[in-house]
Amino acid sequence: MRSLLLLSTVLPPYLLAQQPRWENPVRKLLAEGKPVIGATITIPSAEVAAQVSNYGFDFLWIEMEHSPITLETLRNMVLATRGLKAVPFARVPVNELWTAKRVLDAGVLGVVFPFTSTPELARQAVAACKYPPLGRRGAGPGLATFRWPAAEGYYDFADRNAMVIAIIEEKQAVERIEEIAAIPGLDVLFIGTNDLSFSYGHRGNQSHPEVQEAIRKIVAAGKKNGLAVGRPAGTAAQIEQYLKEGFTFFQGPADLVMLSQGAQPLLKALDKSGIDPKKQPLY
Repeated sequence: MRSLLLLSTVLPPYLLAQQPRWENPVRKLLAEGKPVIGATITIPSAEVAAQVSNYGFDFLWIEMEHSPITLETLRNMVLATRGLKAVPFARVPVNELWTAKRVLDAGVLGVVFPFTSTPELARQAVAACKYPPLGRRGAGPGLATFRWPAAEGYYDFADRNAMVIAIIEEKQAVERIEEIAAIPGLDVLFIGTNDLSFSYGHRGNQSHPEVQEAIRKIVAAGKKNGLAVGRPAGTAAQIEQYLKEGFTFFQGPADLVMLSQGAQPLLKALDKSGIDPKKQPLY
């Protein structure tokens, strides 16, 4: 699959047209019932994105809601991933047509929409990622066509491959989860477990029975409607447990967290103290 992407950047159009039709590997794995994991990128650096893209992660979760990453930096990150394994996704700051359009036109192939708490917002998220008549995405993907040259044309390519990830992180979303999950065109229901606990009044206590019951309702709605369900996962033990619970889409730790965790064994060997990585947020 990677070789096809490399070839697509150098082959002339008449040879490109003879290549097999490319499929988003994240969507393909999820359709097969296999898990995927993305690395969370918060450092505004194209090199960090490129290095992490080569680690083995399925996608990059480029964080634009809770980090200083700008559209210009995002574009450089997307270009830096060409020929590497991880597919670039972006979490936009707000569920709006224009925010999705900007990151899609920069070349991401998945948009993560925060606070998708109503069926109307879920429908808007889908519309933002599809061209008419399927949706309302505006036509102007010059940068994206450079990142994803496709024999079928970028518009059809994008409608097939751009993924729509809706974050469920409010009590009102759980109350309407059956309606939200039934919206055609959604690919993933992602549970923002921390914000969800705040919405229920438990301020970060994700293990509270009320929060756990809400999580179970979201997972059930996703399964009923054929959607993958995701959540943050910071350790191998968590992933093992969440797989048993029906999750297949994972947001891995942030780049800064992985950097800190990698440094700890060396510092501990020399009895050096610093920030306890266990007290840091995972994303």
